[in-house]
Amino acid sequence: MAKILMVVTGSAVWTLADGTAHPSGYWAEEVAAPYQAFAAAGHDVVVATPGGVVPTMDPASLAPELNGGQENADAIAAALDGITALRDPLALEDVRLDDYAAVFYPGGHGPMEDLAVNAASGDLLVSALASGKPLGIVCHGPAALLATARDGGDSPFAGRRVTAFTNAEETQSGFADRAPWLLQDRLVALGVDFQEGEPWAPFVVTDGNLHTGQNPASAAPLAAEMVKAVG
Repeated sequence: MAKILMVVTGSAVWTLADGTAHPSGYWAEEVAAPYQAFAAAGHDVVVATPGGVVPTMDPASLAPELNGGQENADAIAAALDGITALRDPLALEDVRLDDYAAVFYPGGHGPMEDLAVNAASGDLLVSALASGKPLGIVCHGPAALLATARDGGDSPFAGRRVTAFTNAEETQSGFADRAPWLLQDRLVALGVDFQEGEPWAPFVVTDGNLHTGQNPASAAPLAAEMVKAVG
């Protein structure tokens, strides 16, 4: 059994361009599906958040129309209820990478609020990439990569093939005109080699020990890649 660290946003809001605090947090499927895959493979999943706050689920992420119907939404909700680690997370600032075999970041708009500017998260990502341990990040989770460029220097993720929630998907979700910035644009500016699949379809990119997924539908396929990489 290996220990996998799941780094979850601690923010319950996403501040829009007009200053509105939009209810947000982590995206339900992007936590539930990977957790189930890791647990089914016999691994122990530890959750960490900035400051050790209990994370908030984005209320929109259990909408039936976004989950293939009420039955699927209920199944995801039930899976989340069974994740006791979500109710007692570690403080991200106290995490030691040496204690884990892999690191995984789910998305939701919450990471754009806190992990994008969190120094402890940035340090963890840099160390995880350098360690060769499997590092998985999905949807808006790659916003955390923005904190890996320090003091005006280059990010070690520059040049790496990465996918994330695209401008097309943000536009179709109705937030592109309201967002303070678009994730795809910021990642391109960071220097990553941004890869883009069809909107809303599963799309996973692997570059060395870095595994990224484009959207919620990519969470389960990305977790399967992580399970194979952990062994």
